[in-house]
Amino acid sequence: MFDTVCTIPLAHELFAQAIHPREPVVSAGLSSGHVYTYRLPPAASDQEDGDAAAASGSGFGHIDTAWRTRRHKGSCRTLAFGHDGAHLYSAGTDGIVKQADVRTGQVTAKIAIPLESRTGSIDPPTVLHALTPQALILGTDSSAMHVYDLRALRPSELSIKPQHTYHPHDDYVSSITPLPPGEASTSGLPKQWVSVGGTTLAVTDVRRGVMVRSENQEEELLSSVMVTGLSKRGTNVGEKLIVGGGSGVLTLWERGVWDDQDERIIVDRSPGGGESIDSLSLLPQGVGPGGKIVVAGLGNGELKFVKIGPNKTVSELKHDELQAEAVVGLGFDVTGRMFSGGGKMIKAWHEKLEEDATEEEEQAAGTKRTLDPDSDDDSDEEAGESSDEERESKKRKKRKRSKGKQKGNGIVGFSGLD
Repeated sequence: MFDTVCTIPLAHELFAQAIHPREPVVSAGLSSGHVYTYRLPPAASDQEDGDAAAASGSGFGHIDTAWRTRRHKGSCRTLAFGHDGAHLYSAGTDGIVKQADVRTGQVTAKIAIPLESRTGSIDPPTVLHALTPQALILGTDSSAMHVYDLRALRPSELSIKPQHTYHPHDDYVSSITPLPPGEASTSGLPKQWVSVGGTTLAVTDVRRGVMVRSENQEEELLSSVMVTGLSKRGTNVGEKLIVGGGSGVLTLWERGVWDDQDERIIVDRSPGGGESIDSLSLLPQGVGPGGKIVVAGLGNGELKFVKIGPNKTVSELKHDELQAEAVVGLGFDVTGRMFSGGGKMIKAWHEKLEEDATEEEEQAAGTKRTLDPDSDDDSDEEAGESSDEERESKKRKKRKRSKGKQKGNGIVGFSGLD
């Protein structure tokens, strides 16, 4: 179903990955505090005939490093593109959120993350999400969720006070997923979101605050994605939230019934407990064999494809054949290409066509490409020392990220999905 066509090596461990909502652009936030932004070629159908032929042969053309910088003094914990894609937001363990122009990388505004209320120390960020053109949500280690009004940002001022602050969980916030607006919505923009943190799930309204909190699931909840267009039989509304847990299990939550999960799918059956599901993404419409298919990035570097519905199937790929690094970044760009990130690399995949050559033939023809690491004027030694403690903290939180044996050679069959 997918074949890897490019590997982007990174100088430091990947902590965050973000994919542009409208353009073929991907950004990486590293343990060293660096942020890199790459611009990829458009889809073959959008290129001139000659360029299209060259690009379609390999799935890619030329990849440019749009800009790179040492953005944070600590590690870059999380990234998010703005609602319209004009800005990239990054947050680091230095307690600062920075808004940057996507095309130039120039910082246009800064936000100071409020200090942790109990200790008065920096409250490290965990997740960013641009809910609307005006609202930016930031989750932290202390379980705080700050909502910022982006219209209040000023280039010459350091913004400090969020518009709202909520505490829906007892532990750090690990994922934010907006709820699609209902039929009665006049703006067409979401006003509510689901978050997972620690062992609970919660629904929060941008103005009304925390509305629902689930029971303790007795398992760490790490990732989430919304699936719409499902069957509406019985009491089902056709929309489910898929949540990835720390033991290799996906739990399904019917929208509007948030007290407890209503279904479980075992994705990984490793001896002694499944691998953690650190990232989730939904295959875009028109990509893959059809149906609602969720991709799960695991703590051992595997990618599992799970079909949601009555005939569930699980197939897999391998993000990294050499090291069992957790897949912390996962998503699709506007062309339908998939990007998986973990360890010291981002790997790009395109949908495999029937007429594609075999893997051996592609390697012989030189169609797969690996980018050389970009040189950087900043001191890698200094950046590495500053991120060691943060890296260890991150690994402790995701207790299973490096567990598991090597499997396969990277490309496997998909008989269950074809």
